[in-house]
Formats: sequence, C-alpha cells, structure tokens
Amino acid sequence: MKDMLFDVSEKIVVITGGLGQIGAEFVKEFHKRGSHVAVFSRSANAQKAEQILGKELASSNRLGFYAVDITKKESINEALDSIEKVWGVADVLINNAGIDTQPSAPPEVSGPFEQFPLEVFREVVETNLTGTFLMTQAVGDRLVKAKKPGSIINIGSIYGMVSPVQDIYAYKEEMTGIPFIKPVAYCAAKSGIYNLTRYCATYWAKKGIRVNTFTPSGVWRETQDEHFHANYHARMPMGRMAQADEFNGSMIFLASDASKYMTGSNLVVDGGWTAW
Repeated sequence: MKDMLFDVSEKIVVITGGLGQIGAEFVKEFHKRGSHVAVFSRSANAQKAEQILGKELASSNRLGFYAVDITKKESINEALDSIEKVWGVADVLINNAGIDTQPSAPPEVSGPFEQFPLEVFREVVETNLTGTFLMTQAVGDRLVKAKKPGSIINIGSIYGMVSPVQDIYAYKEEMTGIPFIKPVAYCAAKSGIYNLTRYCATYWAKKGIRVNTFTPSGVWRETQDEHFHANYHARMPMGRMAQADEFNGSMIFLASDASKYMTGSNLVVDGGWTAW
C-alpha cells in the first residue's frame, strides 16, 4: 500500500547545490521516491552529473540539470522558467547550496578574526544567505502566483546555532605552526537563515507555503584528516560524524504531508551536538 503520509511522488523538487556531498544524496532519494528533481549547481553539466550520480540516474527523464548562480536573480529565473515549461511550478525547494571553510583551507581565509578578509566574508554571506534569500523569493513568488502550496527547506548548521568549538582545530597550529580558526563568515551567514525562515513562514503561512530550517552537523569526508576526525568525534555525543545519506529522511518528512502543520520551525539532526 502506498504511504501517502510521506509521499513525494510526482512532486517537482528544486535542490540547490544538488551535486554536492549531501545534495547528491537528496537528489537520489527524491528521484527514488518518484519526484521530478531539478538539480541546481554552478557547475552543472552532464559529465559531472554522471561522475557523481552514475550514468543511469543522470540520464533519467525525471532529473534536470541547471547551471545556476544563486546569487544572480536572472540566473535563477531563467532556470525556473525552463523547469515550468517542462514540469510546472516547483512544489519543493531545498536551499542546500553553500560554501564553508575546511581545516585544509589556506591561512589567508582561516586566520584570526581580527584579520579575517572582508571580501571573503562578503562572498560567504552572498552565497549562503543572499543566495538562499533570492531562491526563496523566486520560488515563493511563483507559488503565490500559481496559488499552489509548497515546502521550502533552508539548510542551516550547528555553527549557525552555536559558536564553533575552536579547540577542535588547535592541532593545526601544533602540527604546522599556522593556526586554523573556524571562520566567522559561515557562522554569521548560517545564523541569518533561521530568522529568514521564520519571516517567510509567517508571511506565507495562510497561502499554504511552509518554510522550515533543517540543521545538520558535520558530515564525514575522506579528505578530512584523522586528527580532525578524532577531535570532532570526541566532542560529539554519538561519537561520530554523520554519513551523507543520514539526512534524507528529514528531507522527505519536511517535503511531504507528514509535516503539513509545521512551518517556521528548525529540525535539528546533529548527533546531539547542540544538546551539550
């Protein structure tokens, strides 16, 4: 029997950063459940899609790939126009695209707060916060005009809710003599997501457009070094980082009727990080 509560079949889902680590997992999950998925990425192309998703999935007629700069209104609207011509107005938007600074970053973008470059701050805020604003504005506007309900899911971060534990990164200076400070820009940009969500949720609530934030913690990557893993795991109540596909259930919940009375909320799936 079909599970109508979590049903997302035939929904039109736009996923920004859809070829990224967790974005690609969202793409796979929604496609598996019968959705039409529009993958937004600055570098979206057939070759990259095949490398990340596999040839069979990348060639599906329920997937579309769009090279979009989410900081540019024109780029966003061109892609949304193309989607509407093929499938219609999007039912679901997942604002997943973002940039962060990894422990392997060069010192000029990961040094002390007092010397943090203004241009880097602006770039991170422009992508993570302004890009989310522009995507939300564009999709929400089309939903309103179509008199169609929808679900907008903004991806936050534990570092948008609480300050980074800088001790986790202290090993970098001990090993190399060059400090790594988890930068302010990502934290400031992600924190803005929460009130953007609340604002839009109350603004559109009576029109049936739900807006929620999803807050993940760090995701394991092979490129992260063993010292970072050890320090991060020691701080995490569950003792490990997330796997990239462990947020899929939350996305299906927020996109489906299972969460139809939920808006302006923050769903935290962080292994217990913010429970300390």
